[in-house]
Amino acid sequence: MPPHDIPSTAPTDPSAWAATSVLAEDEPLLAQALVSELARAWPGLRLVARAEDGPSAVEQALAHLPDVLFLDIRMPGCSGLEAAQAVVEDWPADRALPLIVFVTAYDQYALQAFEAAAVDYVLKPVAPARLAATCDRLRTVLRGRAPGPGGTAVTAAAHAGDPLLERLRALLGPAGMATMPPAPAPETLQVIAASSAGGAVVEIVPVQDVVYFEAADKYVRVLTAHAEHLIRTSLRELLPRLDPQRFWQVHRGTVVQVQAVERALRDEAGRVQLVLRQRPERLSVSRLYAARFKGM
Repeated sequence: MPPHDIPSTAPTDPSAWAATSVLAEDEPLLAQALVSELARAWPGLRLVARAEDGPSAVEQALAHLPDVLFLDIRMPGCSGLEAAQAVVEDWPADRALPLIVFVTAYDQYALQAFEAAAVDYVLKPVAPARLAATCDRLRTVLRGRAPGPGGTAVTAAAHAGDPLLERLRALLGPAGMATMPPAPAPETLQVIAASSAGGAVVEIVPVQDVVYFEAADKYVRVLTAHAEHLIRTSLRELLPRLDPQRFWQVHRGTVVQVQAVERALRDEAGRVQLVLRQRPERLSVSRLYAARFKGM
């Protein structure tokens, strides 16, 4: 959507400190209310794009590389948390990560969890005083970002300890699920009924034989040492049923059995790839999960 909602002129007061933003909100009236309040709270903030669903939010963020992202928690396509994960994973290595503000209608218990994870939020409907405080915090953080040596941008390796990554790990990991209504723990999978041979055959695959799982459209590929199978489910549905001590998520579309990893290789830019014991391909590890392999 064209960036016409927030004035690009920069008044002389302190709140006019310039920055760019992308806003993702699927409810037009709430989006317009947030845009209007942002124009008052932060005149120097330039809205470069708006999105109405999760995938579009990721696309716009990676196209414009804004300083700040405002992400609705519940959007069509994918949640704000998932959109944030996708943005961080594909963000250019030579650019400082964006600051992320979640827009939420969750109750007070959930808001306390967001605060504990040190991720800022805006509660629907927009409260001007709360939004002003959020803008003050964002300006302070952005002003405090020092350039690298010689004025160069932050490297991917430097991102490894970025507080944003720690916040997202907390929200996307088991501890972060405290923000959601409690649900019965699913039974850990021991075997998988998977299709092969064009779907004509269903094979029973012991989970302990799986080297890694990979998302593929509406399916998940199940890779063992010598075969490939398909299961008609999503990685999001599958992950809670896997033993977290044995299977680690290393990318938003990849879960690997830790014992199947022979070594982790890190290049000069800080990107990590996994060498597997029983398969020839290498698996890329997103920066969100790279810290898991620091000691390997």
